Amino acid sequence: MTSPSDLITLDDGVLTLPLATADNGTALDHALVLAAVAELGRVTRGEVDAGAILLASTGKNFCAGGNVGAFAAADDRAEYLRGLADDLHQMIGLLYETGLPVVAAVTGWAAGAGMSMVLHADVAIGGTKTRLRPAYPGIGLSPDGGMSWTLPRAVGPARARHLIMTDQIIDAQRALDLGLLADVVDDDAVIDTAHAAAARLAAGPRGSMAAIRRLVRDSADRTLTDHLTAEAKSISALSASAEGVEGVDAFIAKRAPDFGSVR
Repeated sequence: MTSPSDLITLDDGVLTLPLATADNGTALDHALVLAAVAELGRVTRGEVDAGAILLASTGKNFCAGGNVGAFAAADDRAEYLRGLADDLHQMIGLLYETGLPVVAAVTGWAAGAGMSMVLHADVAIGGTKTRLRPAYPGIGLSPDGGMSWTLPRAVGPARARHLIMTDQIIDAQRALDLGLLADVVDDDAVIDTAHAAAARLAAGPRGSMAAIRRLVRDSADRTLTDHLTAEAKSISALSASAEGVEGVDAFIAKRAPDFGSVR
């Protein structure tokens, strides 16, 4: 049997973290979540040299939601669900702590926690058959994975409430229109397109990528004046960094910057 950690790969600077496999109908795999927590911990400690993170699946669906069968079989459902949620939330916290750009290869269904994870991606690539669905009301539960925090910021609180409460199925075109997906490609090209996007980000200036992600995330909780101050502080600091110097000098010299050479 393949170990969950064996499914995690590092290629072209892209750390691929699978969320689901064909087992259990591509439900969120708890063992993969725990393996991702361990690997992301190594990234934050500087033990893994990754430049971007790719969230994906080895099955036909990105993630069909939680393993409801396991919910039902638990001796103490409340304790079991709390443990699952806490582990998933630890993974999400580490995704942000790494500062790395996150790309999602959204093949097939992204339901429940799967949809939650799509919303944490900086770039989410879907296929023509991609479908998103909150799924929680259908089994009498409320969101986890940050959906009730990210979705209102993406589409507004009124539309977020409507989407979640009515458990809407969101097809690829509507997800693109709502800004939940960044691009829609042929279904058989989703994985390759998402990996290529992640590789481009990984090859770019990592300090810049981390700052962009942080500034966009923090903007919702700041006044404009405070945010302008944060932007000024960030661009000033980056201008003196090795990557910032390389980027400006390359522009003046009319050559492509080589950010990898100054890391």
